[in-house]
Amino acid sequence: MTTYTKDQIIEKAREIATMITNTEEVEFFKRAEAQINENQKIREKIASLKSLQKQAVNFQQYGKEKALSLVESKIAEIEKEIDEVPIVQEFKQSQVDVNDLLQLVANTIANNVTNQIITATEGDLLQGKTGSDMKAQPKKLS
Repeated sequence: MTTYTKDQIIEKAREIATMITNTEEVEFFKRAEAQINENQKIREKIASLKSLQKQAVNFQQYGKEKALSLVESKIAEIEKEIDEVPIVQEFKQSQVDVNDLLQLVANTIANNVTNQIITATEGDLLQGKTGSDMKAQPKKLS
């Protein structure tokens, strides 16, 4: 069995990160983000949204409930307008796709580490128990 250092593992993680960066999902994400950033109307709506969000925070801090309510409805309206733009919908979906890929990689690593530990200790994969855990359990009488 080969023993690896943390540095070696981090190096492999960087290689995987590079691989992920070069997937279709990430490439689409980058293209969609660029299109959003190049769209003047969307940029203006986002700037307006940020300004209204700051106002909302101030109104909330000073207990201006009526003004806060008005600003929150404007925020919701602008968010809806932004979300209705097809490229924004595609961008949000690409965020989900990239996140799903990252979660898949993380879960695959975690599950494989667990399974390899169980196997190396002559445990039971179906029960999810290591060999030492199984040996420590009292034997059931038939």
